[in-house]
Amino acid sequence: MKLNWKKFGVATAMGVLLLAAAAVVFSQGPQGPPRERGFRHGPGGPGGPGGPFADLNLTEDQKAQIQKINESYREGERALHEQMRALHESQGDPMSGEFNEGAVRSAAEARAKIQVELEVSQARKMSEVRNVLTAEQRAKLAERHQQMRRMGPPPPPRPPQAPGEPDQPW
Repeated sequence: MKLNWKKFGVATAMGVLLLAAAAVVFSQGPQGPPRERGFRHGPGGPGGPGGPFADLNLTEDQKAQIQKINESYREGERALHEQMRALHESQGDPMSGEFNEGAVRSAAEARAKIQVELEVSQARKMSEVRNVLTAEQRAKLAERHQQMRRMGPPPPPRPPQAPGEPDQPW
């Protein structure tokens, strides 16, 4: 199979954007009542030194605005994730029965459409978050983004396995 470099580049850029969005989401601290134990209260947690946006020095107002932005997208993105999960669960096991290219193609196209909507939502959200930041904070964030791009995309997720099933050779 020949690698399509243009699609790989787009996928890499979107992956970096999603990582940046995740960092913003996780920088907002825990939601709900505080917990007695857990990683959120350790030195690497969002509120402690080394948190994802510790060096941006967000003001309380900025944190509140970013949290409001995240909350405004939460339900829509959750619904898209649920649609994606339902498509994965409804797709049969490709190793059992006969191969139906039309069904596989249709399911893949449906997942691709949902993925596009998720990426557009993340990009829109990041644009709104970026508008909350000062010019200096945006510059620091852009620098971090470039560092992440140089590191390359994270490895792709492994295919799901049934409990007790041996690791797949691919």
